[in-house]
Amino acid sequence: MGAGSAAEPSAARPAHLARRYVACALVLLLFTAAMVVMERSGLRRTWIASAFLLMPVVLYASIGLACRTNEAAQYFVAGRNVPAIYNGMAIGADWMSVASFMGLAGLLYANGFGGLAYVLGWTGGFCLIAFFIAPYLRKFGQYTIPDFLGERYGGRLPRAVGLLVTAGCSLMYVVAQIYGIGLITSRLTGFGFEMGIFVGLGGVLVCSFVGGMRAITWTQVAQYLILMIAFLVPVVWLSIKQTGNPVPQIALGQQLKKVSERERELREDPREREVIAAFRAESEAYADRLHDVERSLGDERARLQRRLDVASAQGSSIAEPRAARRAVQELPKDAATAREVWSRARDIDRERAQPLAGMPPQADLFREGAPGGNERQGPQRSRLDFLALMFCLMAGTAGMPHILARFYTTPTVAAARRSVTWALFFIALLYVCAPILAVLVKYEVLTSVVGTSFAELPRWILEWSKSEPSLVSVVDINHDGVLQLGELHITSDILVLAAPEIGGLPFAVSCLVAAGGLAAALSTADGLLLTIANALSHDLYFNIVHRGPPTDRQVAVSKVILLFVALVAAYIALQRPAGILLLVTPVFSIAAATIFPALVLGVVWKRANRWGASAGMLAGFAATLYYLLTRQAGIAAAADAAAAALWFGIQAESAGVFGVPVAFAANVLVSLLTPPRAEDGPWVDALRQP
Repeated sequence: MGAGSAAEPSAARPAHLARRYVACALVLLLFTAAMVVMERSGLRRTWIASAFLLMPVVLYASIGLACRTNEAAQYFVAGRNVPAIYNGMAIGADWMSVASFMGLAGLLYANGFGGLAYVLGWTGGFCLIAFFIAPYLRKFGQYTIPDFLGERYGGRLPRAVGLLVTAGCSLMYVVAQIYGIGLITSRLTGFGFEMGIFVGLGGVLVCSFVGGMRAITWTQVAQYLILMIAFLVPVVWLSIKQTGNPVPQIALGQQLKKVSERERELREDPREREVIAAFRAESEAYADRLHDVERSLGDERARLQRRLDVASAQGSSIAEPRAARRAVQELPKDAATAREVWSRARDIDRERAQPLAGMPPQADLFREGAPGGNERQGPQRSRLDFLALMFCLMAGTAGMPHILARFYTTPTVAAARRSVTWALFFIALLYVCAPILAVLVKYEVLTSVVGTSFAELPRWILEWSKSEPSLVSVVDINHDGVLQLGELHITSDILVLAAPEIGGLPFAVSCLVAAGGLAAALSTADGLLLTIANALSHDLYFNIVHRGPPTDRQVAVSKVILLFVALVAAYIALQRPAGILLLVTPVFSIAAATIFPALVLGVVWKRANRWGASAGMLAGFAATLYYLLTRQAGIAAAADAAAAALWFGIQAESAGVFGVPVAFAANVLVSLLTPPRAEDGPWVDALRQP
């Protein structure tokens, strides 16, 4: 698949390309089967995990090195000769970030089918792209989204504002991918999270740095095959295991009914109620401490010191003094730290002091009732909030820079349209299976894990809780020696990675899923880093600051910027700022309120001018950012500001629902109040129906 497939991957050799990629898929399936057999023969897990990490990375590196280039057209837009079906597959891989591969099924597990807002919104966004955006982007024939804004509206201001939004959105998005790379690589290699990030970062740079869009495109086709196989294998396997049916879509109804019945049993289980009462008591204890943090900290320090003195004096065992000493060391050092730690613990205990560990029933789509106020009432959304989130994801998808840039790579305008169709098909293959995986895994947890003795906990719980306690943890809070649902905490980010082990599948399948997650993260991170680097080099340096240098210098500067941005994103990811979907979701609101209105009005309304486009993007950004910062509890707390009441019960991550109309109104109003752009030049012809 190396040089041959990448050197001239145009429509001249579609059959040759197809054979190579089909061969890759078959080799992966045979390799997985061989690893399963060798695992049962006694091969060590570390060797299996290393093999699943090494094989795909070698494949990606081979394609990337074979596609190395310093030619601007190849580096920025893959020579504009990528066939529609392969561009659609590359878009699918670019889109299947860790948010889709790892976060989506985990969200559907934790939030029930209320998470379908993501599926519907993201899918609908591609319909908007197909009808309103993709053909016109290809007809304009630029390199980047700020490039399109500069050509369509004229002048440097729209390009500069578009550059700011493109770089900001892409940076936030790529941090989530690198965070996922750290989780996956550390799981496969046994390295710490920090080392896992830098090992995975090398896999990102080997393609985007040496070959740009040309290398990324053909690597993403291979990555799509790997991530889809990795996602489908455990879904099909669990379906056969639980129902005997190899078609998961048919098994879904049967298993969803069983999950709903089991949820009703657990809501009435006396032991689950004991757990709820215990967590409620703990949350109230933390709330009492927060009334007077200084005094509470002193009392707690004195109590733990007495416990340590008594344990040391008795001398009956080593374990008790060691535990007491650890408790003293883990106590917050000052009042400010204590307030932060105890507030977080209080909030966590409040969430867990609810039926089903705070999870809504799986089959519930959204919460009924009148929206309003500041209370979320658990993870469920109101009907209006559900629709608002879906709208933001839809419009944000249609304004996402790294996806839109892919439509510059097709040979023709018609191929750009067909690319969207193929992309929808390839994306739907995963999206229709994500809800099924969530239900199948929840069935395993509720029936096979809950009710297990703490002395006989599954191996995956012990391994995950030992390596990453923040991701998986258990606590016998009611002291009955049996694991209740409320005593089990699984972060949604790792649910897909842990799904094979939860279902009792071979460890080799777990490694396959991790390799698929790595492929999803690498493919999206490649596209995002290239989008940021190209925007900063091509649009900022070469079109605003210093115009007209040689094309080979453009590529060199882009590579330097790409390396710098990758290191910045890795540093941010090392801080573990939030969960994957929490990092990604606000990006869609910002893109929806800035780039999307500018693109749509730029295509459908000739009267829109540079002043209107710039004012619209800035106004939409300001409105979205204001609502996001003042309504997002964590962000508001970090800014030392109280979270204001929600508007119509709409959560902060759906802030774009307010920013989008502001952006459209500002664009239209300012365009009408300022002189129109002269209707001459190639931009007028490009707006005609492709």
